[in-house]
Amino acid sequence: MHLGLIGYGNITRALLDVLAREGAMPARLTVLLRPAQAEAARAAGVEVVTDTDALLAACPDLIVECAGHSAVAGTVVPALKAGIECVVVSIGALADADLHDTVRAAAKTGHTRIVLPAGAIGGVDLLAALKPSGISSVVYTSRKPPLAWKGTPAEALLDLPALTEPATFFTGTAREAALRYPKNANVAATLALAGLGFEATQVQMVADPTVGQNIHEYRVTSGAADYAIRIEGKPSPDNPKTSLATVYSVAREVMNRLNEVAI
Repeated sequence: MHLGLIGYGNITRALLDVLAREGAMPARLTVLLRPAQAEAARAAGVEVVTDTDALLAACPDLIVECAGHSAVAGTVVPALKAGIECVVVSIGALADADLHDTVRAAAKTGHTRIVLPAGAIGGVDLLAALKPSGISSVVYTSRKPPLAWKGTPAEALLDLPALTEPATFFTGTAREAALRYPKNANVAATLALAGLGFEATQVQMVADPTVGQNIHEYRVTSGAADYAIRIEGKPSPDNPKTSLATVYSVAREVMNRLNEVAI
């Protein structure tokens, strides 16, 4: 398989490490990245391109986006139109209704699909399966140590370093969460797209000095089953804001296209 990657940050590098350890490196690898990163990537033996046209001209079988929201519009949309299947990590970008519609239309034009991995959470397969049964409620809580919310609007609402007890600083819809906290709401967007949608999926965000990990909790009520999940995510060593589970979730998507059995 020829794998295309967008971005060469922490997720991409960790993904390549996992694929190498699992003996699942694609036969060919092409990475789209910023020119400033090109030298380091080439030194690691990676085939490098620095613009979308060059990536599409390389004709990868699958593209994995690991570069942030802007890459969804800038590269994923043209790739889908060109008929290339894309795995998107920056799922929160699809909270923009216009971009969501554009992505769907591009996939239809290219007779391909966009794949949304579970990322930092589990149970998304069950949530999506329950949708036809009638889902009445999806409530998601993101609970992180206070300093994990640095660089977000939470800083203007709370004195994060001084917190001594949990503080809920956001309650609203998945769309509001994804648009106001774009670097912290991929899980909310994933749950919304798998289940009740952005307006009906409820989200809470908590700065909690009693926890040392990023904790994802959600509860689903439906016509076929009710369930609750709590996941205590371990952070990536190179970027504490990235869950290691996200890396392994994306690796699974790639390996499912290489292995004889997909699960």
